[in-house]
Amino acid sequence: MVETVARKRIEILVDTPLVPRLLKHAREVDISGWSLIHVDAGGGRDGAWQHDDVTGAAAKTIILMIASEAKAAQLVDALAPLLDSYRLLLTVGDVQVVRGERF
Repeated sequence: MVETVARKRIEILVDTPLVPRLLKHAREVDISGWSLIHVDAGGGRDGAWQHDDVTGAAAKTIILMIASEAKAAQLVDALAPLLDSYRLLLTVGDVQVVRGERF
């Protein structure tokens, strides 16, 4: 059986123009791997929203990362002061990965 290693899955829902700033924070805590997922629509406490392809208004992206527990904690600490001002949705969960040395 293939051995797995415990890691943290980090997902950040963010306004698309802010993605470079958040990736800078990830690099600063030595998280180099990430994926961007375009989000077309959603809803929350402030109501529903939808991406406008013409103007780019309300464009949102999910940044997906896998990291060690220590690196994930460092990233959460770095992003905590930005949660309200950037209106981020930040989640961290446990995952099992194959080839854990890559994360």
